[in-house]
Amino acid sequence: MNKLTKVGCSALCGSLAAISAANAGDLTVTGGADMTWVSLSNQVTGNPIGIGSNFTLKGSSELDNGWTVDLTIANSNVGAFSAANISLGMGGLGKLNFNQGNSGNGIAAFDDKMPTAWEESWGAGLSTGIRLALGSGASQNIMYTTPTVMGTTMSFTYAPAYGASDTSDKTTKDPGNAKFRSYDGTININPSFGTEILSGLNVFLAGATIESAGSNGTADIYEGVGGVTYDIGPLSLGYQVSGDYTGVDSTHGSGNTATWNFYKNHAFGIAFNVNDDLSLSYGEWEARRSGYTDSDISQPDENGKTIRVDSIQMAYTMGGASIRLANNSVENKSWSSGANFDSTTVSLGLAF
Repeated sequence: MNKLTKVGCSALCGSLAAISAANAGDLTVTGGADMTWVSLSNQVTGNPIGIGSNFTLKGSSELDNGWTVDLTIANSNVGAFSAANISLGMGGLGKLNFNQGNSGNGIAAFDDKMPTAWEESWGAGLSTGIRLALGSGASQNIMYTTPTVMGTTMSFTYAPAYGASDTSDKTTKDPGNAKFRSYDGTININPSFGTEILSGLNVFLAGATIESAGSNGTADIYEGVGGVTYDIGPLSLGYQVSGDYTGVDSTHGSGNTATWNFYKNHAFGIAFNVNDDLSLSYGEWEARRSGYTDSDISQPDENGKTIRVDSIQMAYTMGGASIRLANNSVENKSWSSGANFDSTTVSLGLAF
């Protein structure tokens, strides 16, 4: 990690020196690379070697009243800008976050909280087609997070134009998707009641509403996530459910059999830290969807049936290097009945 310290201009007088001191802050650079080998069953693999690289700039400063300001600028593969966010820590008043849409805010941060040794069960080298809750997280948004009181933390997220992201200063952006505003609310509870046995228990709930302009044939969209995780010693357990109402109903369906009105998921995960360096995990995801017949009668999707994903993972860390292994399987991939595939992914991660 390289650390760059912002240096104020040369002080020509006492007042300029004070301004320089007040504005001084720290800027750090962190980065990493990930090299993978992917083997896919029943598919044309092509070149199985992949390399990912990214770096992140983080800045921090403190205001005269004790509030803090944190800046994060993420750059993904080949140095491409990803997103930036600014957090204003207001002490006992909580925190404000201004985000360009990196899926880190609102319900998007709760889309998969299952314990794992490396990656999410659906995201370790095998595309599955599972639909996740996004809410305001994929848009330019503002999130307020409350202080933690009695183990409970809440957040409220607002996006003025759903789908608009990476908007620079002094500009506006049309998302072009016939969506209006979106609102997210989350709550995370650690009901330990002062007992050691419950200190690792967390209960979480999240919901989102996305307003529709109505011109695209849908009503408002609603998303929800709820679950529980529990850490006890080296063992971590988790279970969660989620639902996504797409805004298609008997009024807005228009007999469109290619449009689905509801997606639901449930997942669980278990991870075990063998020691400080070695971790093992197993996770499952199941997803279903329902749609409309030509008579606008809600019915299950009998073509894709249920998408089921299983993932066994291992991670071993040696200082700044990590070796990861994931063996995944998916049934009815991307809602195609009988599309069953397996994958094995080997990864070497390097942190700088």
